Amino acid sequence: MITLLICLLALVLGFVFYSRFIERDFGTDAARQTPAFAMKDGVDYIPMPWWRVFLIQFLNIAGLGPIFGAVAGAMWGPVAFLWIVLGTIFAGAVHDYFSGMLSIRHKGLSITEIIGIYLGLTAKQVMRLFTVVLMILVGAVFIMGPAKILSSITPEAFGMQFWLWAIFIYYVLATLLPIDKVIGRIYPLFGAALLFMALSLIVALLWQGYRIPELSWDNWQNFHHDSEHFPVFPMLFVTIACGAISGFHATQSPLMARCMKNEKEGRKVFYGAMVVEGVVALIWAAIGMSFFGGVRELNDTMTAHQGNAAWVVNEISVSLLGKLGAVLALLGVVAAPITSGDTAFRSARLIVADFLKIKQEPIVNRLLITLPLFAIGYALTLVNFDVVWRYFAWANQTLAAVTLWTITVYQLRMRKNYAITLLPALFMTAVVSSYILLAPEGFSLSKTWAYSLSGLLTLFCFFAFLYHKKNLERNPA
Repeated sequence: MITLLICLLALVLGFVFYSRFIERDFGTDAARQTPAFAMKDGVDYIPMPWWRVFLIQFLNIAGLGPIFGAVAGAMWGPVAFLWIVLGTIFAGAVHDYFSGMLSIRHKGLSITEIIGIYLGLTAKQVMRLFTVVLMILVGAVFIMGPAKILSSITPEAFGMQFWLWAIFIYYVLATLLPIDKVIGRIYPLFGAALLFMALSLIVALLWQGYRIPELSWDNWQNFHHDSEHFPVFPMLFVTIACGAISGFHATQSPLMARCMKNEKEGRKVFYGAMVVEGVVALIWAAIGMSFFGGVRELNDTMTAHQGNAAWVVNEISVSLLGKLGAVLALLGVVAAPITSGDTAFRSARLIVADFLKIKQEPIVNRLLITLPLFAIGYALTLVNFDVVWRYFAWANQTLAAVTLWTITVYQLRMRKNYAITLLPALFMTAVVSSYILLAPEGFSLSKTWAYSLSGLLTLFCFFAFLYHKKNLERNPA
C-alpha cells in the first residue's frame, strides 16, 4: 500500500512540477491562433472546451491499454509500479505533450508528416505506411475483442459476425461524421466512467482488506512464471505501453490538436491525460497483484486462462463491485476498446488525407479514403487475434521511439533542452530493437545476441544524432 501511495504521489508531483518545466521549455503562446480557428472546417477542425478535449484525449489514449496491459504487466511483480511511474512522467507524458503541441504548431498535421519535417523524406514515407498499418491493426484488435465478448453473452442469433458488422458500422459513422457529432458527445462520458471504474475498484479492494505488494529488495525480481523467456527487459516495457508510453498516443494527440482553443491548454490535455492514464494503470496493476492472493497467484490465474486479461478484469469487477461491477466490466472490456478503435481509423483517414492532400470537408472524399481502410481492417479480423496483438504491441512502441527521436531533433533545431527526450528515445530504441530480436514473433535470438545487437543499434542511433548535431553547428539554419 505504501508503494502505491508513493507512486500516486509521484505522478501528481510529476504533473505539478515536471509538466510546467516541459511547458516552459516548449514555449507556449496564449496569443497564437490555434488550428481549431485558423483551419476550422466543421469536420476535424472544431473548437471545443478544454475539459471536453481532455476527456476525449484520455479515452482516446486509454481504451483497454492501462487495464489489460497493466494486469498482464503485473505478472512481473512490483517492478511494474516503477516503470509506470517513471515511464509516465519522463517518457509517455512528454511524448504525448510534444506530439500534440508540434501538431498545433504545424496546422494540425498528423504525426507522420511531422516526422518527415524533422527526420527527412525517407523517414516520412516509411512512417506513413507503418503508422497507417498500425492504426488498422489497432482497429482490428479492438473489433475482435469486444465482438467476441458480446457474442458470448447474447443469444445465439447474435453471433461473432453480427457483432463484427455492428461494430464496423459504428466505426464508419464515427470516422466519417464531424468529430463533435459522435466522439465529442459520448467520449467524455465514457472517459469519466473509465476513471470512475478504476477509483471504485481500488476503494473496494482496500475496503475488503486485500494486501497490495510492496516494492522492496526482496520483491526486486522477475515474478513472471516463465522468466527465462519473459525477462523484465524488454518484455515488461512492451507489455505495459499505454500506462507508461505508447506510440499510438502520437496518432491521437493531433486529433485533439485540431480542437484546442489555446496552446496553454496543452499541459492539461496532453501531459495531464497521460498522467491520469498512469494512475489508472497503477490501480489495475495493484489490483492484479493483490486480488488473487499475490503475484504468483496472478501468474497461475493468467496461465490457466491462457493470458485472457478480459476474464481477469470481469472476475475482479464483479467480485469487488457486484452488479455495478458487471456493468463497469462490460464498459471496460467492450466500450473502451471500441472507442479506441474508431479513433484509430479516424487517425488513419487523416494520415492518408494529409499525405494525399485531400480536403476532408466533402463526405465523398472521406468515403474514398475510409472504405479501403475498413476493408483491410475486416480482413485482419480473420487472422489469429494473438498474432495481430503481438505485432501491434511491438509496432506501437516502435512508433513511440521514432516520435521521441523526432521531438529530440526538433528540440535540437530550436536550440532547446534536447536531453529531456534524447534519453527516453535511446531507452525505447533499446526496448523495441531487443524485443524484435528476442521475441518468438521476431528473430528468436538468444539473449546475448539480442542484447548485443540492440546495444549496437542504439549506439548507432546516438552517434547518428551527434553527427546531425555537429552538422547543424557547422551549418546553422
